[in-house]
Amino acid sequence: MAIVFLLIGLIVFAAIGVPLAFAIGASCISYLSAAQPMFMSMMPQRIWNGVYSELMIAMPLFMLAGELMNTGGITKRIIDFCMEILRPIRGGLGEVNIVASMIFGGISGSSVADTSALGSILIPAMQEKGYPPDASAGITVASSTMGMIIPPSTPMVVYAMVSGASIGALFMAGAVPGILIGLTQLVLVYIISARRGWHPAREPFSAKRFWQAMFAGIPALLMPLFIIVCVSGGVCTASESAGVAVAYSMLVGFFLYKELKWKNVWTALKKTLISSSSVMLIIGFTQIFTWILTIQKVPDLVASFFMSMNMSRVGIALMFDVLILIIGTFIDVSPAILLLTPIMLPVMEHYGFTALQFGAMMITGLAIGLVTPPVGMCLNACNKINRMPIIDIFKGAAPYVTCNVIVLIAISVWPELTAFLPRLLGY
Repeated sequence: MAIVFLLIGLIVFAAIGVPLAFAIGASCISYLSAAQPMFMSMMPQRIWNGVYSELMIAMPLFMLAGELMNTGGITKRIIDFCMEILRPIRGGLGEVNIVASMIFGGISGSSVADTSALGSILIPAMQEKGYPPDASAGITVASSTMGMIIPPSTPMVVYAMVSGASIGALFMAGAVPGILIGLTQLVLVYIISARRGWHPAREPFSAKRFWQAMFAGIPALLMPLFIIVCVSGGVCTASESAGVAVAYSMLVGFFLYKELKWKNVWTALKKTLISSSSVMLIIGFTQIFTWILTIQKVPDLVASFFMSMNMSRVGIALMFDVLILIIGTFIDVSPAILLLTPIMLPVMEHYGFTALQFGAMMITGLAIGLVTPPVGMCLNACNKINRMPIIDIFKGAAPYVTCNVIVLIAISVWPELTAFLPRLLGY
């Protein structure tokens, strides 16, 4: 009965508009005050322990690297390079949007940063080439979901902290699903563009333009490869590679492209501080929430319930996929990972899922929630760029989000899709 009071408190506080971090904290305080007042003194220590982790250093640093590369000219070079590769293909700018998202996701680790950085450049350009406004916005937000799946990934850092899984192995487990989403979206954009006559001009390939874009974009294109090799190869930790990414972004922006200014660095620092501090607050208060669930034996009760159903491995995987899609619609990524992992990971391990496969499933499913109302962080970021109603952006994104759903089901049913690369690299 006491745990019901905790959950109702969270729902009530969230429903009246209290920010999620404080809604979680307020429900925990209300519960402890009424049911376990002797534990109130432990709250500060639990909150501190929740955010005091070396892995947590990586999260704001990857965010900062994404901000710096956007203002330092790296994003522009990525788009120029993708444009030269895909210029002759029908639906070229839509294809550019997706490939650029794949590369950008390998640097920033954030889908929202992907939407903000690429959308401000590509959405107006796509509309000039004849793409409808909802399609240009929809392709942008749908392709941005790869940002938190393709390594490095900020949500994977959060998941690694909760689950204890290797961050390098998680990065590799997310690489194949992220690439599969990109490839299926590329095919779909081509098919829809051909049927509807979007961007019909087939400009000839120019070797001169290609090599110019290649040489200008090499420093930008090497960045995600460097991060992945360093982390997966054990050269440095995720936090150290994030620090190197920040230093690399500043060096390239200041001295090579010469577009980064100190005022841009200051602005990027402020944005990173605001974004990362809000996530840190959620992480800290969620530690109290999950601790209460643990002492009330909620994970054990949930595990017993699922195990009593005697479902097949595929059945439990599909049930979890539906659950994560529903939860991702209403709860942002990091809070969902923090709330669900301690409860569902033991259940999934009982059915033979590894922490890597479970993490890939969770993050791939929650990425879809970034483009579904009402929370939809990528939808909100896109709305700030083009001022379109969120529901219209979602309608434009819906066909391409089906690619994410197909890949989610695939990695749930075939564990090799997430296990192959980690095993190949010795994890």
